[in-house]
Amino acid sequence: MKRKPNQPDMKLIKVNKRKNIIRGSLDWPLVIVVCLLLVFGLLMLYSASSYNAQLKFGNPAFYVNNQLRNTVIGLIAMFVVAFIPQTVVKKTTFIIYAFSVLAMGLLLSPLGEEYNGATRWLNLKVTSIQPSEIVKIAVILALSYLIGKFAQYLYNVKMFYFVFAFCAVGAGLTVLLSDDLGTGIIILGIGFVMLFVSCERVRWLLITYAGIAVAGVSYMLLRSTKRVRIEAWLHIDQYADDKGYQITQALYAIGSGGFMGKGLGKSTQKLGFVPESENDMIFSIISEELGILGGIILIGLFALLVWRMKKIYDNSTDVYSRVLVAGVASHIAIQTFINIAVVSNLLPNTGVPLPFVSYGGSAVIFLLMEIGLVLSVSRIREQTTDEKRQTYYQQDKERGTESIL
Repeated sequence: MKRKPNQPDMKLIKVNKRKNIIRGSLDWPLVIVVCLLLVFGLLMLYSASSYNAQLKFGNPAFYVNNQLRNTVIGLIAMFVVAFIPQTVVKKTTFIIYAFSVLAMGLLLSPLGEEYNGATRWLNLKVTSIQPSEIVKIAVILALSYLIGKFAQYLYNVKMFYFVFAFCAVGAGLTVLLSDDLGTGIIILGIGFVMLFVSCERVRWLLITYAGIAVAGVSYMLLRSTKRVRIEAWLHIDQYADDKGYQITQALYAIGSGGFMGKGLGKSTQKLGFVPESENDMIFSIISEELGILGGIILIGLFALLVWRMKKIYDNSTDVYSRVLVAGVASHIAIQTFINIAVVSNLLPNTGVPLPFVSYGGSAVIFLLMEIGLVLSVSRIREQTTDEKRQTYYQQDKERGTESIL
């Protein structure tokens, strides 16, 4: 029997009001920008690494083949993560965080692999992973969960520092166990942005980070290896043949490229002059071959990526989603800035790779998983009034009742 319009069924209204969230398609503009960065990265990686790969492995495509394999794995992981319900992600957040802490601890075991004087990799025989990459995504997930759950209590100093502790522990373990100050700074930067967009007590945040900055500078001055890097940064001409050699050669590459560059594949600095030309210093080879214009285009792609995530942030429906997107966007933005600033000698050398472009399997896989988290958020939005009316009409039609809207 049909009810009269002036006698609404309150039970039906209650059920319908729950249906105010819908899942849409992926944010394809974001996917396209990520794919452009990946293709650009693979192209420049081949150009920057072919000479060294031929000398070391007898195969000029050695590095790019490995990167292509890891990129495919990362893309698959990205789309899988994009369709995992947020409830599942939330339930596994602290399992992932605990795993990241365990992985960092394993660097002290025989699995820890030393490279260039620092133990930052776990040699698992079949492959190697960099635990600090797991820590980044674990910190983003942990802070998103805690801020989403306790956002209204962050005015309390104890709650504020309880949430911040998960960021501080991740950064501290990275610096102490792997001697990776650059990644520690990135993790702290991620935490700053995520707390800044969600906490009204900005004064506590600024005071806390001012204290961390003082402690960080003191740490670098007390450690001889870090102090030499600062001296080489300030007086690069005096260290051009030693600690400043890498940056000096990178600056030669950037300067010789001019505005338009020498042309793709025509770099001379990649022929054994720039150490790690396929890794941390790849931006210098990009600038040499494609010029300042090529560098600007690449920076523009990163800016477009962050802007697209900002749009997803603005359209997010809850605190958890917004903070999660802010964490991923800040990770990519901060790491990109640090890498380019180091290569151009605006900052001391910290050994931070360029996202999506530098060689590194762990980095590209976990970065693409972070993009998958953002895509998952992009699929969730509130229904518009017209969409709600259509939903209610359809539900009422299925029940054999008249719409009350």
